[in-house]
Amino acid sequence: MTLHNRVRRLSAILAASAVFAFSSPAFSQDVSDGHLKAARAAVAAIHATDPFDNILPQAAAALQQQLIQKNPDMQELIGRTISEKALALASRRADLEKEAAMAYAKVFSEKELTDIAAFYNSDSGKKLLDSGPAVTRELVKAADIWQNGVARDLAQQVGETLAAAAKAAAPAAPANAAGTQPEAPKN
Repeated sequence: MTLHNRVRRLSAILAASAVFAFSSPAFSQDVSDGHLKAARAAVAAIHATDPFDNILPQAAAALQQQLIQKNPDMQELIGRTISEKALALASRRADLEKEAAMAYAKVFSEKELTDIAAFYNSDSGKKLLDSGPAVTRELVKAADIWQNGVARDLAQQVGETLAAAAKAAAPAAPANAAGTQPEAPKN
């Protein structure tokens, strides 16, 4: 999964989580089983929690490295213990799935969640998830080119308008004795 895809999904989850965090504490009682089921299906379809898959393995690896540096003579015990304890904690992944489903249920109706899941489980939805990051990269490139062109043209047009206004506001050159305008300097 690309970094952009993970960031996009993480942003969506964080936005939904923020809405959930500031909602009433009684909210969880307001979600029907069907609504929560639809939310879980949508979360699964969009792979909303996938960016968090590496949290436990990364934490375990970091802890293992830290402990082995302090106790190199216990490397085998440390590795075995961390693997055992991390495996035991893996079941807590379901807590994240539940929280994600609740966050989405707060923002979307049951029907909307069902529609979201149906779309992202379709061939088109799957292609959007898979190809979206590549399309987004191309869009960002196009937007950069467009932005540069618009900024260039804006600066040029404003410069021309200001130059014309300055020229019009400049006092007329005095006439020479013969009553004609002085000749422009030659380059």
